[in-house]
Amino acid sequence: MRGFLSFSILWHLRKKEMYGQELAETLEKMRGVKPNPGTLYPALKELEKQGLVETRKEGRKIIYNLTEQGKTGALEACEYFCNVFGDIFEEYNQIKAQ
Repeated sequence: MRGFLSFSILWHLRKKEMYGQELAETLEKMRGVKPNPGTLYPALKELEKQGLVETRKEGRKIIYNLTEQGKTGALEACEYFCNVFGDIFEEYNQIKAQ
């Protein structure tokens, strides 16, 4: 898995399954920018190819859900993210508290 978008997708799908538009709107609330479909759907396809995300159809909608491997991957990615950026967040919070 590569990139912040993939991490964000896994993290939000960890909470609940979603269809593409719903996921795009959720990511927009978090990031302030709605992901382009030409970016979001290839990322979802790659996560599915890696066995982290599975899909099913409900009418015309495709519902995305994490596999067990995806649930583990989301937590591992979060641990990595926190290890890499944790010091920055900690320092930021100290500066903000001053």
